Amino acid sequence: MRQIQKIATVFRLLTVVLFIAILSISTLAQGQDTSIHSIVRNLSEIKFAPFPGLPTNAPGFVQTGDPKNGSSIILGKMDAGCIIPWHWHTPNEHLMVVSGVATIQMKGETPMTLRAGSFAMMPAHHVHQFRCMEDCVLYIYSDAAFDIHYINEQGMEISPDEALKAVKETTIKEPQ
Repeated sequence: MRQIQKIATVFRLLTVVLFIAILSISTLAQGQDTSIHSIVRNLSEIKFAPFPGLPTNAPGFVQTGDPKNGSSIILGKMDAGCIIPWHWHTPNEHLMVVSGVATIQMKGETPMTLRAGSFAMMPAHHVHQFRCMEDCVLYIYSDAAFDIHYINEQGMEISPDEALKAVKETTIKEPQ
């Protein structure tokens, strides 16, 4: 009987070690930095900066990750009246409203009002638009490199300049 208990204990231990090894390999394969430590920031300490392709009145701050090369969490801030017209993203986009009031509309659907605590998830390539009604602060999580592809009424991709000009916004240019 003791022999069976010893074998069972060894088996459980090997299972745990194997599980940890698989998680470690999975994390490394996804390019995640396992050396990251705790991050704590207050909103008052954050220095917002413009994001290329977005309106000038929609700056952001990268909380974690690398939006150019992989997943990230961005804290965004938008002035009342700011519009991000019809667009889609290559990654899935998860949006959480911290403060303010906004509307989000998926192509072919009724606009929805978002307030503090609201959540929206747009799958990859899902066409939507966003309008900030009252000054907004929001978190945007992208599960891959962040991009934005604006489209016109015919569904054809257009430049950020063209898209934002149509809603009386101006865009941030990529640094040369």
